[in-house]
Amino acid sequence: MDLLNTLVRKGLSRELPTREEARAVLETSDEDLLDVVAAGGKVRRHWFGRRVKLNYLVNLKSGLCPEDCSYCSQRLGSKAEILKYTWLKPDEATSAAEAGLKGGAKRVCLVASGRGPTDRDVDRVSQTISAIKEQHEDVEICACLGLLSEGQADRLREAGADAYNHNLNTSEATYGDICTTHDFSDRQETVRQAQGAGLSACSGLIAGMGERDEDLVDVAFALRELNPDSVPVNFLIPFEGTPLADEWNLSPQRALRILAMVRFVHPDAEVRLAAGREVHLRSLQPLALHLANSIFLGDYLTSEGQAGQSDLDMIADAGFEVEGAETTTLPEHRTGDRNPDLVAVRRRGAGTALPPNA
Repeated sequence: MDLLNTLVRKGLSRELPTREEARAVLETSDEDLLDVVAAGGKVRRHWFGRRVKLNYLVNLKSGLCPEDCSYCSQRLGSKAEILKYTWLKPDEATSAAEAGLKGGAKRVCLVASGRGPTDRDVDRVSQTISAIKEQHEDVEICACLGLLSEGQADRLREAGADAYNHNLNTSEATYGDICTTHDFSDRQETVRQAQGAGLSACSGLIAGMGERDEDLVDVAFALRELNPDSVPVNFLIPFEGTPLADEWNLSPQRALRILAMVRFVHPDAEVRLAAGREVHLRSLQPLALHLANSIFLGDYLTSEGQAGQSDLDMIADAGFEVEGAETTTLPEHRTGDRNPDLVAVRRRGAGTALPPNA
């Protein structure tokens, strides 16, 4: 297929595809799906070999968010029966992180619900970063605390954070349909602040919210303009009690095409297979590893993932290997100094007495 040959050639040279080419990937047939995955796999292997980076989420503060993001179980007015708790203490967060680190996680993602952190919150998270780094010097720490105020990214970097996550989620044209308490430009600005402080930017999208192909292409290209090092691809988990509870729009084949499109637009970035993979990709998850070079191990913020050992078995069975701490994830040119009832709600791990899926 001429389209796929062109996309592979561009991906190997870090050339941006056209919007028409990106959209064409989403429009390919199921008959051509394995060819699409194989083409994306050539680009993925060129930049990342057969390595899979493991990331582990620690939910520092759960629920009770004042923002109204329609996709989120922690949103204002959510009736989802999720865990709700205030800030974990540094020793509690460190203990929670241990489960993922024992499973081979290279990066710990510290996440807190809310519009954005106060300066006191940044102090709390800084103490947690220090506590984790004291015991695990080589672990990467990514903070995800919402919209940042001036100077907060610098403070997180000084505390030892390596990265900051803030997703764009969907296209600018449709952002107002899923959230009214902040806008698309607020999210872009937070990513830029993180980059300006020298943090590695992590920013991605959520698919399956009723968006059009054009919206998926738009958000992928908006992310390319920001040039994050990590691009998480989330698939909507339609939590009961949220406005998008009835949005079941994704098939495993559609999810794979979305991942392939993101890989072609971001050939040399860490494309991360994120929330919702178990729900939407189901038995096709191993195929997704030919497109994504990074996954979350175990549980998510408010939903349970598959058991960590199952993730490790899947990686090995598919012929991939877990990326070690001694390996630099990103290609050299990206490194250096920087300025229905299918959803199991998480009722274990951080904030509970039950062990996590790790």
